[in-house]
Formats: sequence, C-alpha cells, structure tokens
Amino acid sequence: MLFRSRLFALSLLFALPWLAVAETLPLKLDRTFKRLPPPSEPGVAFISAERLESRQGDQMEATGNVELRQEGRVVKADHLLYEQEKQDVYADGNVSIVQGESVMSGPELKMNLEHDVGEMPQPEFIIGENNARGSAALMNLEGRNHQRFRSAVYTTCPAGNDDWLIRMSTLEVDRDKQVGVAYNARVEFKSVPFLYTPWMDFALNDDKRSGFLGPVFGSTNSGGSEITLPYFWNIAPNLDVTLSPRFISKRGTQFNNEMRYLQPQYSGEINADVLAGDRVSKLDRSHFGFKHRHNLGGGFSATVDANVVSDDAYYRDLAGAISGTSQANLLREGVVNYAGYGWNAAARVQRYQTLQDPLAPVAIPYRRQPQLTLNTNRQLGESTLNFASEYVDYRHPTKVNGQRVVLNPSISYPLLSEQGYFLTPKLGLHYTSYVLDANNALNTPNTQRTVPIFSVDSGLIFERNDSFLGNAYMQTLEPRAYYVRIPYRDQSFLPNFDSALAPFSFSQIFTENRFLGSDRVGDADMMTLALTSRVIDGDDGTERLRVAVAERFTFQTPQVNLSGVANSSSRSDILLMLGGRMTRAWNLDSQLQYNPNQNHTQTYNIAARYNPEAGKLLNLGYRYTRDSLRQMDLSGQWPLFGRWHGVGRFNYSLRDDRVLEALGGLEYNAACWSVRLVVQSFATATVERTTGIFAQLELSDLVRIGSDPLEALRISVPGYIKLNEIPSDKPEQGLH
Repeated sequence: MLFRSRLFALSLLFALPWLAVAETLPLKLDRTFKRLPPPSEPGVAFISAERLESRQGDQMEATGNVELRQEGRVVKADHLLYEQEKQDVYADGNVSIVQGESVMSGPELKMNLEHDVGEMPQPEFIIGENNARGSAALMNLEGRNHQRFRSAVYTTCPAGNDDWLIRMSTLEVDRDKQVGVAYNARVEFKSVPFLYTPWMDFALNDDKRSGFLGPVFGSTNSGGSEITLPYFWNIAPNLDVTLSPRFISKRGTQFNNEMRYLQPQYSGEINADVLAGDRVSKLDRSHFGFKHRHNLGGGFSATVDANVVSDDAYYRDLAGAISGTSQANLLREGVVNYAGYGWNAAARVQRYQTLQDPLAPVAIPYRRQPQLTLNTNRQLGESTLNFASEYVDYRHPTKVNGQRVVLNPSISYPLLSEQGYFLTPKLGLHYTSYVLDANNALNTPNTQRTVPIFSVDSGLIFERNDSFLGNAYMQTLEPRAYYVRIPYRDQSFLPNFDSALAPFSFSQIFTENRFLGSDRVGDADMMTLALTSRVIDGDDGTERLRVAVAERFTFQTPQVNLSGVANSSSRSDILLMLGGRMTRAWNLDSQLQYNPNQNHTQTYNIAARYNPEAGKLLNLGYRYTRDSLRQMDLSGQWPLFGRWHGVGRFNYSLRDDRVLEALGGLEYNAACWSVRLVVQSFATATVERTTGIFAQLELSDLVRIGSDPLEALRISVPGYIKLNEIPSDKPEQGLH
C-alpha cells in the first residue's frame, strides 16, 4: 500500500466501508508487495506485512514480517505502528534498519520518517564499506545518514572475534562524509587497553581523510631509538600534506614534510625534511625534493625532478632502508617534451649532486645544459626510416667541456618477412661534431666523425606440436644470424662525455655498437650466431622452458676501445641461457658467459623462485664475475606454524667475506590484525653498517602502530606479499 503525508485523509473517503469492517476483521495484504521497487519520491513509503490493520485516527498497525520501505531505507520488524499524520513509527521485535551497506538492529525502534530522527536501545550495527560492526547502549538517529551511539564498542573483526575493540563514551557516524568520530576512546587489543584518546576519527571506507596516522617506532645503531608521529592533512581531494616529526634519541628531532597535488593537467609532490643541530654530526641536516609533471597541451609536456641534501652522509645516517642509503647521485633536471606527427623531441637541463664515500669515491658525472633531441620512426612503403639527433652542451668542473652534435639516420627494408623466417638489411650513418672549450688541456681541436653502419638481421622459426605426460606442448627451434659492418675511424683523440663498454649480454650481442653513448662507435666486421629453443604450454601459452646459445665471430680485429688494449681474438665469449616457468611453482632464470679463448667462465648468474601459493616464497640466487664478484642471495617468506610466517634475506659476498644484507622477521596474521617483527642489517658504506629493528601492529582498517617494515620487505624479498592482502573465501560477517 502507498501512503503520502497529508493525502491519507483523502483516501479515507474511498475506504470508509472497508475500514468499518477492518476494526473487527483485519485486512490481509498480498506478500507480493515486497517486490515493489523502492519509492523515488520524497516522503513516499511502502509497507508490507502478513497482517495490516487500520486503527482509530490515522494509525496503521502491521504484524508479521513487516517491511517499511522509504527512499532506499528498509525498516524490518515483527510488529510496527505507523502514525500517518505525524509520520511516527514504533517498531518492536527483531527490529532492523537496512540502509545501503549499513544494518542496525535492536529490540525496538522509535523514529520519525519526516525528520529522520529517533532512537533504538541496545543496538548492534554494521556500518561502512569495510563491514565494521559494534554495539551500544543507545542509538540516536539524527538524520538520514547520521547516528550517535552511546557507550559503544567498535571493531572491524568478523563476528565472534573481538581481538581488538574501541570502547568509547560516544560514537558519531556520518555516512555522508564516511567518517566515524569517537569520544573518550580506549583501544583494546586482546582485552588489554593500550591506547587512550579523548577524541579520534577514522574512515568508514578506503577514502583518504585528515587525521593522525599510527605512530612509528624504531631503532638503529646510528640514531638509537626513534618515534615518528605522522599527521595527514587532506586539504582537498587533489591536495594533501603529511607532517611527520621524527624524534631520534641520539640526534634530535627531524621534521619530515610531504605535499602532493593533482590537477587535470599537472601533478607533483614536494618533500622538505630538516634536522637542525644533529647532536652526532654537529651539522644542520636537510633534504629537499620536488617532482612535477605537466601536460602543456598540443603534444607538449614538461617534468621537473630536483633533489638536494645538506651533506654526503645524509642518507647513510638518516635513511631507514637500502633504497635510500645506496643513492650516490641525486638527479636535478627539467625536461620539456613534444610528441606529435610522428616526431619526438625533448629539451633537457640535467645535473647531479654526487654523494661521496671517502673510502670509495665515485666519478662526478657531466652536466647537460642543455640537451636537445629530435627523433622519428616512419614507415615508407615496406621500409622503415629511423632518424635520431642530439645536441648537448657538456659541463664539468675538471674534465674537458664541449658541445656535441649527433645525427644518426638509418633505413631498413625486409627482403623476407613471413611467419617462419625473416631477412632485414639496414643501412645507417652516424655523424658526430665536437666543439671543445674549457679544461681542454690537450688542446684537442674541434672535429667531426662520420661512420657508415651496415647490418643484416636474419632468422628462421621452426615449430612442432608434441605432448609429454598427457600435456600438449609446442616446441620451437629458432636459429638467428646477425651481421654488422662498421669501418674503422680513429677516435682516440675524442673526448668521452657519456660512453662506456656495453655489458655483454643477449640483448647487446644483437646491436650494432659495442659501446653505450655516442662518443665511441666501435668498428666491426662480425657475425653473431644464436640458437634458441622454447617449450610453450599448449593450454595457456606459458613459456615452460627457454634454452639459448650465442656467440659472436670477428672477421677483423676491432681497434676502437676505451681501455687502450684491443681484443685480438676472432671469437667472443659464448653466452648460454636457461630459464622459464618450469612448473606451476618453479621459475628459473640463468645465464653463463664462457671465454673459449682462455677456457674459463667469465660470469654466470642463476636465480630460482619457488612460489607454490601466495605467502609461500623462496628465492635462490648466485652471481659470479671472474676476479670481482661472488655473491649468494637467499630470501623468502614461508608459513611456520599456525598463523606465524617467517620472512628473511641473506645476501653474502664470498669474495669479501662480508654480509651485505641480513634480514629476518616474523609475521602473524589474524582475521583483523597483523603483527610484524623484523631486524635488518645492511652495508651503507665501505666500512659502515646500519642495523634497524621494526615492530608493527596493524589493526585492519584502523591504524598501524610501530615502525613500518613493508618497504624493506618488498625491496629485500622479491615477490613478498602482505599476509592480510592474500585473497580469501571467508563468508561475509553478520550480526550476532
């Protein structure tokens, strides 16, 4: 039946004969009323019940499986009285109010539908997107989306689990803002109170909002005990600030500040960290970082990335993770890019702040002020035209300064291009011009260099279908030949602004130039031969196995080099590769470089991962480089017993007899909370180490308390996953 305020009296004129009978004979309503859609007009309500009676005046009484629907809200009860004129509702017996994702239930309810006010004694509730639940002595309805709970408890634990609770004198829920505010709140964990606050607020969903974040506790050997109390200020949906004062017992108080902004055309972040009067170093320590990305329109964009710290040891002393302490060159650059009509262009100004370790100094890189590039890649019929160009002004305080122009056009044409074979010759030209000025101690004249480059890439792909143990597979055999011809040009007198010998690898062996950068173009008359075979799963296309071997043969000894000693051998090192997803759980990646001229292994590395399911992970690795490197690397995450997991990493240099990084920890994951205990020690300089202790308690959807080890774990243990982020098939919680 449909009721509207002020119009009910008019409907009585048409129903008087029935109402006379209704006082003694109840009017039974069809249960199909429940399938009526929710009303869309304000003030309209639907009522369905097993029994409905009209009483004297404008009062209606409903009994048995009663439902009152109004504007997306449903009131359910065993018994309900409705006063049409006042729009008052009195309900008792298994009363519940369902509104969106929120459910509030109790023994009885009094409310006014017009003003959305009322009260319910002894309510139990589920509110918010995270299915938070709780109970109270009394609930006051103060609007459609506003409730006030007296003497309330609150948790996000599933029903029947009260591992953590917030007990408070008053809880205010604002579903318009999706926020809860607690007064005189006491947080209990395992029935033990450990945090009290006269006021706190928390989100009812995953949206960001202002407020204090969980305090971060920690300890390092260089700084001692420390505590950070972050405050997140959500100024606007596209602008926020995080203020994080960090008290370090041995050094003083560091103020860490971060601002993030986001607009349709630009975004960025600003970091400003200050530690005035460090009691250990006797220095004022600071860091400033600025990143900005801007869409200028018309194909133009711009970026700025600027970083500066007060001293060389800033990260070694104050960073809490390897990602910070390993920084040697801090980037400072501004770039304007253009992309359109098949062209790409960029204008860049770039320099670095170099952080020196006195026992292991590093070279200061050149500044680029500016660097201009213009490139395109176009199809001309069946041919591919590529053009790359660059102008750079290189500046350095001690090395030769100069300007360099590079023009590098090339064209390739596929003579054969079918599914099972290809043959593609390519012809290019590398032109370079130098104008040298400051610090030119050898008086090297301005000069140009022009080098023609010719290459041919060819290959065959054979396939066959097979089966093994009942599984369908496709096996391939892929021979490939790559020839390069580059005539010799004497380049020993040219400056070296950015060139280095490229690492010998499967990707490099099929490129034209043996060098990175543009200051050296290696002469070549050489052929690379390679053979690859793959085993591909016929069901899902997974590459189960990949085996490859490659070698480069030189017909004329190369003369261009950086070390001053030419390699006279006609054979390069042999590269071997073995890898793939061997089984559902095992992944393997390995590569070996063998020197056939001296009959020894030059380098090899092997990395294996065993990951049968989320939360079970083992990484095994070993790296070897003749005369310089021998490292073993073990890491993993594994269940121990019950809900306890272990996590760790051990990275050890056999050559130096030194532990590069050691990390060990325990994690416990319950239904609505997690605890992590992690100890990490790693090298920050040649003879320096940092040891940190992380202890964190995470109450799901509420707060994290303690020092956060998650960044350290994700960096140190590849494939690590938070235990409380592992998907589960738990049933939805309900009220008990």
